[in-house]
Amino acid sequence: MQTHICSGTMEISLGQGLLILVLVVVPLLYEWSTTFKYFCKMAFYNSYILFLAVIVIPICAVRGRNVDNMKIIRFMMLHVKYLYGIKIDVRGTENFNIKQPYVIVSNHQSSLDLLGLMEVLPDRCVPIAKKELMYMGTVGLACWLGGIIFINRKKTDDAISVMAETAQTMLCEDVRVWVFPEGTRNHNGSMLPFKRGAFHLAVQAQVPIIPVVISSYRDFYSKKERRFTTGRCTVQILPPMPTWGLGAEDVPALTDRVRQAMLIAFEGLSVELGAPQ
Repeated sequence: MQTHICSGTMEISLGQGLLILVLVVVPLLYEWSTTFKYFCKMAFYNSYILFLAVIVIPICAVRGRNVDNMKIIRFMMLHVKYLYGIKIDVRGTENFNIKQPYVIVSNHQSSLDLLGLMEVLPDRCVPIAKKELMYMGTVGLACWLGGIIFINRKKTDDAISVMAETAQTMLCEDVRVWVFPEGTRNHNGSMLPFKRGAFHLAVQAQVPIIPVVISSYRDFYSKKERRFTTGRCTVQILPPMPTWGLGAEDVPALTDRVRQAMLIAFEGLSVELGAPQ
């Protein structure tokens, strides 16, 4: 009987010892290892967004799939930047003050772009996202309820059909759309060549294009270096670029013109914020 009690005591002590070890080692690793801190912060970021989606879903479900649900999603996301000590400066919000639909095009660096997007997202504006996002559990359902437009990038015919429907929706329901024309995340500190889908959409609907430039995250974030600290970034909204009177043959030149304007702004912000080129 005495042996059994001692054994039980040893088991409890071992559990307590492991708990103390974890409570001591994890904070030390978090402070001393930038790689460990990076993975912890990214894991929390992704998990927290899943958690917020769970809260958002029943609220948005009252309306069903509706563009106005993006207001709720935006409200729920706005505080996340404070959890990470990220200061977001916004310039040029007056360029959104036009009373008609428009297409927003923005550079795409990482999943952190969601913070900049939500910081400036205008009313009745929805992003266009890859169809795979729709199947990402609670996040996919929340995005669907928010009216986000999904396209299958692997099937050109489907993507063209969705863009044609989107053009009609924009004009009939006064909807704005947000597109990342690079098509994928770019961690190289510049901009990839732009795909032309967003520009065809704007020309087809004869609505302006509003470029939005998010400055480099290199001050506080680098996937390659596994670094994620506190810092600041700037979201600059450039003046609208009209598409009235343009046709499909004008899309390549329009794409190049918009990308060049965005690249100049991006490089200017990088110099201003001291981010490596």
